[in-house]
Amino acid sequence: MSLRSTAKRWTYLVHRWLGIGGCLLMLLWFVSGMVMLFIGYPKLTPGERLAALPLLGDARGVLGLSALPPALQAAPENVALTTLRGEPTYVVRSGGNVGAWSATTGHALLPVSAQRAEASAAQFAAGPAFIGAVRVEEDRWTHSRALDAHRPLYRVGVGGAQPGDVYVSSRTGEVVLDAPRVQQRWNYVGAWLHWLYFLRMQSVDPVWTWGVIVLSALCTVAAVSGIVVGLWRWRFRGHYRSGAKTPYAEPWMRWHHLVGLMAAAFVFTWIFSGLMSMNPLGIFTGTREAMDAGRYRGGTVSVNGALAEPAVLLASVDDARFRAVEIQWRRIGGELFAVLLDGQGDTRIVSAHAGALQVTHLLPAPWLQQKLRAMSDAPMRMFAIQHAADAYFYPRAPEAMNGAAVRRFPVAVADFGDAEATRVYVDLATGDPLLTMGHRERAGRWLFYFLHSWDLPAMLRQGAVRLSVLLLLSLAGTALCATATVIGYRRLRMTLRRQRR
Repeated sequence: MSLRSTAKRWTYLVHRWLGIGGCLLMLLWFVSGMVMLFIGYPKLTPGERLAALPLLGDARGVLGLSALPPALQAAPENVALTTLRGEPTYVVRSGGNVGAWSATTGHALLPVSAQRAEASAAQFAAGPAFIGAVRVEEDRWTHSRALDAHRPLYRVGVGGAQPGDVYVSSRTGEVVLDAPRVQQRWNYVGAWLHWLYFLRMQSVDPVWTWGVIVLSALCTVAAVSGIVVGLWRWRFRGHYRSGAKTPYAEPWMRWHHLVGLMAAAFVFTWIFSGLMSMNPLGIFTGTREAMDAGRYRGGTVSVNGALAEPAVLLASVDDARFRAVEIQWRRIGGELFAVLLDGQGDTRIVSAHAGALQVTHLLPAPWLQQKLRAMSDAPMRMFAIQHAADAYFYPRAPEAMNGAAVRRFPVAVADFGDAEATRVYVDLATGDPLLTMGHRERAGRWLFYFLHSWDLPAMLRQGAVRLSVLLLLSLAGTALCATATVIGYRRLRMTLRRQRR
């Protein structure tokens, strides 16, 4: 047997048996993927969080930052004044730790009780919270690593406009996740099924991670071999004796061949990009050695004066349409300022100049450019203010996997001349770096996000057209995998019968 015929035979065998082994899994991926176009995995978006917060009012009786312990005052960029457990509270985040201090007494708050968690859940849901909060370390809706600092969590059932479960931090009393009951039910045939979360035991689960990687890789090989076999079996010139271009007369085989030729390329790209979503071996994780967040923040500053007093900050914003629900402090280049946020996510920046407070909507671009230069030893190749989405920085709908990421405009963009050609997108409303990308992250953007969800800004603007095309192609992929499931079942049944004989 020649090398060519041997390779051809093995290609057929690989496609046959990998297809039998993975056809049902790929069918579930396509069905659940269509559900995910409309309903995503439970998450708490910044807009949902801010919209649920009560107004800070005039902050009478609220202590300033000087009431916090000295160690916390030295890092004001980690501090936010918000409302938790029904009272004004300072929330402090540092690394993987989070804590809460009363803004009326300055004392550290005790660990959250079940009753406090229920009160926080009721405030968030604007409806009743059912008695009996359950303390959970992790469950099917709380695998996100972003929740690690808040574990264990309280799961509280709530009523109101969107009945379901609300998860509350046991460290601060913040609502960190909401999972409406309707969303949970659809997720059983959506994201929870799509990501095989029924096999995932915890947020860091190497067995689940590598299980998904291996299964995705095998299904990718099945798709590639299917494309090759489908092309081999198609008569581009002439016909088979039946007069058809395909050799298969049996309906299931015939439809599998025909649908496969039409949809195999899309099936391959979706399965392959699903493999890339797992970031196998960390291939899309850059070193980011050139970016130094500490240098960007600058040295420590003394927290005193008007910038440390919430009541003064709130009074400085002379705009009846802006009603703050939270105050966050920032330190950039050793300079302190406060960011006030309202329930719609709009912001006001309050800074001190020449002994007086100055209120602006956005950070001045020349000032921010100067501060960004300190972020890296590499030269800054480009700095610009961007007013519209590009191929890397763009907003997504809440149901999308990255739908909770802050993506607002205008945004500052800086390119650096380091080995990874790092690009940083910085929020002009807060000074926070929103997205940092090197060569590896850019590759991941195209091999995962683009191939998996067709998320170019031009496509996203044509939402109905994009959705219709994705659904049509997903139905074709579903049909391909459904015919493969029937064919695989028949092949296994026939093989078992032969073995019995």
